[in-house]
Amino acid sequence: MTDEVVDLSKTLVWTVGMITQAGPDERERVANAYREARDLVAQIPKTDEGARPRIVACFHRSDKYRAVEDIACVGWILTAIEERVNEGDLPDWRKLRKVVKNAVKLLSDPAPTLH
Repeated sequence: MTDEVVDLSKTLVWTVGMITQAGPDERERVANAYREARDLVAQIPKTDEGARPRIVACFHRSDKYRAVEDIACVGWILTAIEERVNEGDLPDWRKLRKVVKNAVKLLSDPAPTLH
């Protein structure tokens, strides 16, 4: 495994841990940040560097939230990871993508139950 994949995997584990340990309000905050991040990256075209400008933008915003200890940083990190994994050039990127998709599912509102 390359150093990048190891680092990315560790960050992904931290991200999933933050999501699973978050309370409902915190999880909603992460979900809103994730949606905001997805909107932002959709506006940044891919270049010869691939998704790098998108990833850098997400890390920049995440750093701002992390500096004030705001859990919204997790949504931005998740988006950065998703962008990097979706480039499809990492070893085992499909496995990583599956974990990312499951993390995103954790942010979804649970379906209302019928009584």
